[in-house]
Amino acid sequence: MKTLTKEIQGKITPDKAVELLKNGNQRFVQNLSYNRNLLQQVNETANGQYPFATILSCIDSRTTAELIFDQGLGDIFSIRIAGNVINDDILGSMEFACEIAGSKLIVVLGHTSCGAIKGACEYVKMAHLTQLLNKVQPAIDQASDNTTVAPNAPEFIDEVAKINVLNSINIILKESEVLKQLVEQNKIKIIGGLYDISTGNVDFLE
Repeated sequence: MKTLTKEIQGKITPDKAVELLKNGNQRFVQNLSYNRNLLQQVNETANGQYPFATILSCIDSRTTAELIFDQGLGDIFSIRIAGNVINDDILGSMEFACEIAGSKLIVVLGHTSCGAIKGACEYVKMAHLTQLLNKVQPAIDQASDNTTVAPNAPEFIDEVAKINVLNSINIILKESEVLKQLVEQNKIKIIGGLYDISTGNVDFLE
């Protein structure tokens, strides 16, 4: 695999970026990941980086974006926070990634059996974690209105995770005029995804 250059990045459209991640996830699921020379990529990215996508995912140790999408050094920006929620610092990071560094795609990636989502559903209260989990409450309310499944059931937690992804996308578009304009100008795309920790497959929510 070639290390991304400014020229290669410039030729990648938002739709092509989605395709690259979908293909990468399929390689991951099939255990056919590319054999990269990571040390060579270290050297080739020393003077610059040109990632084609930005992934906001959970801190869960099983959800490393570079592995899930079979990407190498310099290919993607990876932003991680419990429950893949949005705050001002994350919005600023996304604005840098897309407006300044040329990223063509933002993916908000949730996952099944998410501990942060489960904690929010159980109304866990603990120091700074409380404020973070409160950001998931709108998704819990929406899921409660749409299903009769028990709030502690795995199916309910996964439904909240999915809704939380979509809510995060709406927050990005509502609170970042920079990213909203880039979407309207077709310079970037913002999509969601739900990673299945039992299969390795990403269900893209476009």
